[in-house]
This record gives sequence, structure tokens and C-alpha cells, in this order.
Amino acid sequence: MKFPSAKGPAVRKRYAALGTAFSAAIAGCLAVTALSAGSADATTGTQSAITLSAMQSTRLAGDAYAVDNDEWGSSAQESITTDGNSGFTVASSSIHNATNAAPGGYPSIYSGCHWGSCTRGGLAANPVPVSALTRPGTVTTSWNTSQPGGSAAYDVAYDIWFNQTPATTGQPNGAELMIWLNHHGPVEPFGSPVGTASIKGVSYRVWEGAQPWGDTVSYVMASPATSVRNLDVGGLAADAASRGYIKKSWYLIDVEAGFELWRGGAGLATKSFSVKLNGSSPVALGSGSRNRRAAPSPASPSSISLQAVSPATTTPGTATNATVDFANTGSAKASDETVTVKVLNSAGTVVGSQSWAGQDIAPQEKLSETYTWRAAAPAGTYTVEGIVQDSGKTLQQARVGTVTVN
Repeated sequence: MKFPSAKGPAVRKRYAALGTAFSAAIAGCLAVTALSAGSADATTGTQSAITLSAMQSTRLAGDAYAVDNDEWGSSAQESITTDGNSGFTVASSSIHNATNAAPGGYPSIYSGCHWGSCTRGGLAANPVPVSALTRPGTVTTSWNTSQPGGSAAYDVAYDIWFNQTPATTGQPNGAELMIWLNHHGPVEPFGSPVGTASIKGVSYRVWEGAQPWGDTVSYVMASPATSVRNLDVGGLAADAASRGYIKKSWYLIDVEAGFELWRGGAGLATKSFSVKLNGSSPVALGSGSRNRRAAPSPASPSSISLQAVSPATTTPGTATNATVDFANTGSAKASDETVTVKVLNSAGTVVGSQSWAGQDIAPQEKLSETYTWRAAAPAGTYTVEGIVQDSGKTLQQARVGTVTVN
């Protein structure tokens, strides 16, 4: 069950939105692979794996997609790995949240703009108004997963975000549309059941929950699945709009696919994933893909982490030192980089930052930068973010920790 809790630098919240109902003819092809009892689960193999933990993220396929570990509701050990081409695998997870409370995290892959962190092309460059989205085939997505069992508790779900304007740097203020392919353990969507739907031959149970910023509507597949192919996002958006949860004037800005983790989850994997806009995708990710993997920049450090915050718990107006490590774990020198430390409030708004240009980081070395931030009001939890850029292009961006202001 999902509850109002912090997700990344913002808060995932829901409210009952009243919108003008409209209808749309839905066509096209959706293929669903059913999850059969006792089916074997093969995890995604990785080569030259990148490991992400806490709030770390990385880009895939020349920035066309991003993988985000997003452990927003737990401090337990948990990490994912990606080979930069075929999605990601939950490598380990000690998350053990109560199944009637918020999940510990949502490791995911996305295309679009997630709290202001945008991929290249696709939805990020062309947010789609809902009035156009409901035309069949405007935005389609395919996703193939591996799902372990055992004592783990998790869901396998799309998280699709709508904003009232084409862009936002923080919490989207339209609606959150979730599509549950499956779940394991006693977990449920946020809110309450509001009915059922049959969309392009697939049956769903529909849930809705109200939040201060918007509304969450969840579509739970009546027959659990491990994968979908050519799922038309507009079909579900049209049904949600007809119920008054999404408005025609809003914009689709982000399509995410991942696993909300309440308990364990090691072995969960995204084997392939794609989002197509008007039938075109910048690249399809997956094992055996014929697409060439984008060559990683030798100038891109592969690890950003928070070393320390002093004082660890601060008060408004107090000079507070946030030290962030930028590590080059590659084999080539990172030259003439710009590194930045930012502090964001709960709405995802930057309340302080400092950049250091012309930085060189030798292979296997670490650059530590300290940003002295005069702690802002009001009291609450603020997020520390590290960014690495080369000639204005963002090579890596990661949320690395928090600052508590009392």
C-alpha cells in the first residue's frame, strides 16, 4: 500500500482531481506475457557493471534513458547494477519496510523528465499534451522483467507522470498514473479500489488516492504479467481522464518502469525497456539488441557520494558544510570537468549551490568538494545532489544524501 512519503527530493502525494471526462478510440497492439506458476526467473547479465546505491543514478544509451536507484524510503543496504545497455538488476536488498506502509525505494528506468533530471530526446524534448496522447499509438512502451519470489514483497509497476505545464524542476503537479504488472507479498496500491476497466483486451482493477499536489490512479492487471509489448499509454490515460483524474490540458512528461520494494527484492530485473513517441524510439534497450551501446565518456566519473555533513543536524541560518566525493573509477583521466553541489528543498527547488570548474580527476582518484550552505528555513529535510558536467553536458547527476534542519 502506498502512503504519502518522500520520493527523491520531493514528496509523492495524491489528491482527487476533477477533470472533464472525454473519450478516445483506442487501437493498436498490446502483447502481455502472463506470469505462470513456477516459472523460472533469469536475471539480467551484466558486463562492466555499474553499481548504484542510495539515490544514485546513471544514463544509458547516450542519455536516451536513465537508471535511478531511488532508495527514498529506507536507509537499509540496497543496490542495483547496470551494464549500460540492458536495463538493471536489483543486486542486493536489505529493505524491510512494513507492507502496510510506504515502500523503501523504487529502482527504475525512465525516459522523460524526473524531478527536473531529463533524458535526451523523446518525451524530455517533446512533452505530450493529454489531448494528443489519447490518439492511438502516440506513446507506446515495452518492458520485459524477471521476478523472483520467496519472502520478498514488491510490485512491478510503471510510474507515469503528468504535469500541468510542459516542464517542472520538482514534484509534478498533475497526476501519477501507475500500471501494476504484478506484485508479490501483501502489498496494494495507494488509495482505494474504484472499479474495473478493460482496455485493449486487458482487464484491470482500478485504484485511486488523493494527494495535495495531484492524484494517483493505479491500474492493476487482473492477470499478472512479466512483460508488456506496445502498451499504449494513451488508452489508460483516456480511461483515467474519463474518471476525472487527468485533464486534457496537462502534459505527459515521464514514463518510468521499476520495482517498489517493501521487503528484499534481490534478483528483480529489467531485461529490456523502450518508450516510443509517434512510433519512434531513440534506442531500444535489451539483451541482444542490435543498437550500438553509446561509448562512455572517458571524462565521466562514475561515482558521486556524500562524505559528510557538519553539523549533521543543523538549524536555520547556521553555516553547514556538505562534502561530496566525485570519484573517477575509470581508466582514463577526467579533464576540465565542472562539478556542482546543490541543496534542494522538499519541493525539489534548489535553495543553494556551488560549482567548481576546470577540475581534473586522475583514474581511481577522488575529488572532494565542500559547499558551505547557510541552512534555510523552514525546518525539514533537504536533499544534497552532486552533478558532473563537461562543456555544459551533464555526464552524471545523483542525489547523495540529506540535511536535517530543525
